[in-house]
Amino acid sequence: MKILITGGAGFIGSHLAGHFLSSGDEVTVLDNLSTGRLENVEIFSQNPRYFFVKGDVCDAAVISPLIKNCDMIYHLAAAVGVQLIVEQPVHTITTNIFGTETVLKAAAEFDKKLMLASTSEVYGKNSKIPFSEEDDTTLGCTRLNRWSYACSKMIDEFLALAYHEKYSLPVVICRFFNTIGPRQTGRYGMVVPRFVRSALAGRPIEIYGTGRQSRCFCNVSDIIRAMTSLMACPEAYGRVINVGSRELITIIDLAKKVIELTGSASEIKYLTYEQAYGRAFDDMQTRMPDLSRIGELIGYSPQKNLDETLQEIIAFEKEQC
Repeated sequence: MKILITGGAGFIGSHLAGHFLSSGDEVTVLDNLSTGRLENVEIFSQNPRYFFVKGDVCDAAVISPLIKNCDMIYHLAAAVGVQLIVEQPVHTITTNIFGTETVLKAAAEFDKKLMLASTSEVYGKNSKIPFSEEDDTTLGCTRLNRWSYACSKMIDEFLALAYHEKYSLPVVICRFFNTIGPRQTGRYGMVVPRFVRSALAGRPIEIYGTGRQSRCFCNVSDIIRAMTSLMACPEAYGRVINVGSRELITIIDLAKKVIELTGSASEIKYLTYEQAYGRAFDDMQTRMPDLSRIGELIGYSPQKNLDETLQEIIAFEKEQC
């Protein structure tokens, strides 16, 4: 099987590449390295079934031949991370929408199976917990850049579903909920690697806002298992599917857990959103997925809990020191 992974030098993409290479497949990674890192995929460089292409997902001249030559596409390339989204809204919108349109167009032309990575951000400020795939979305005002990411990924979903309806494109849309694991960078605001690195260095752990906001974190290995199983499930095509865990924790409790597991003496420091991002910021208080649909489709449930995942991340970060 020939697999194309856009954004494959990123956190999730590099784990996905490793999965397919271990299974004996041929993997081509496309990444412009704007947020992805060559360090994530260096371990594959000597594998004769691994190919790296530095290029932009918006460039049809690059994308089209890659898609023509593959059997299956995992479209992960996107502008991600709260910090990046707040600071570079134009980059966020153009990369996410035009990049996805370019990939969808080529996938339809060559009739290739496609998985589109979406996000729990599309639920916005909806207060109905847990979030079900058919729930309404409630975004904040356009003055706040944070919502440009959610809006752009919603457009991606609309485009993918339209291509499925009009061209019978076999596409699965996965809404990820706070994926974490080794190799994730904290550079763009991802909370877990940021907390772990601060704890290991004995620096204050900085919490943005009150710390009472809660999230469900999911191990990247569970995400990879879900993605690949869904792509092998014909009933999943043309559907939006939540992927994550239901182990809910507040950010303050997450910080305390990281301090405990690392044996750190780090203090907890609170920053307002304005202090953290340099501007007004709108956040959602709780994110928890309804996993009924994915359970019915592939019998999915997460295999690794938060403590196990944090231990993996801590061990990885210690090796990097």
